[in-house]
Amino acid sequence: VGKAIQGSGVGREELFICSKVWTTTIEKGEDAIRARLDKTLADLGTDYVDLYLVHWPVPNHHVDAYKTLEKLQSEGKIRNVGVSNYAVEDCQELLDAGCSPPAVNQIEINPFLYRKQTIEYFQGQGVVLQSYRSLRDGKAMDHPTLVEMGKAHHKSPAQILGRWCVQHGFVYMPKSVKMERMVENGEVFDFELSGEEMAELDGLTTPETLTAFEGLYRKCVNRDTTKDGTMDGVKMDITIG
Repeated sequence: VGKAIQGSGVGREELFICSKVWTTTIEKGEDAIRARLDKTLADLGTDYVDLYLVHWPVPNHHVDAYKTLEKLQSEGKIRNVGVSNYAVEDCQELLDAGCSPPAVNQIEINPFLYRKQTIEYFQGQGVVLQSYRSLRDGKAMDHPTLVEMGKAHHKSPAQILGRWCVQHGFVYMPKSVKMERMVENGEVFDFELSGEEMAELDGLTTPETLTAFEGLYRKCVNRDTTKDGTMDGVKMDITIG
């Protein structure tokens, strides 16, 4: 990535560079976080990142990690501090510890995992919601609702999903390794879904999907740490909707 940036001819001020600090580094503490960021900056050939995220709310460690990122922000190495995969209760833990609200929370958002309570909470805190798995890893492209809406708008199911994100005001992050798909995924600004269509898409989230999300959260907050595979410190009663 660093080589591509250097060879692009695009000025640094025109780029928005985001990176994350992983669970293993979060658990190791401030010195490890600083070292990891310094390596990231060296690899990218820049002296700051525009956005740096705490990747998962690692129990008993994520608040201190966030405070370290706030220090790095004051030192000019990070422009904006954000989080990823945070539940309402994780953010409240930061605020209770005297931290500033994160600039961004990067979470899975699509019509099949539309956690309205969580989204409204973060928006109420002034936090930007950044959607990953906006296209649900391509696993819903044959869903009849998406197919029918695509036909009505002369768009693909992926473009329907993307437009839904855009109309809700989420930062839409489609991912593909194919150039033609990258172009297609970006063509979501020349049409609009009706209020009825948005409501129909909003209703595709099921209780089973929310339960599966809760299980994934519990599994991943300790992922790759010394507590991996345990429920040690994991919040067992989070807002899943």
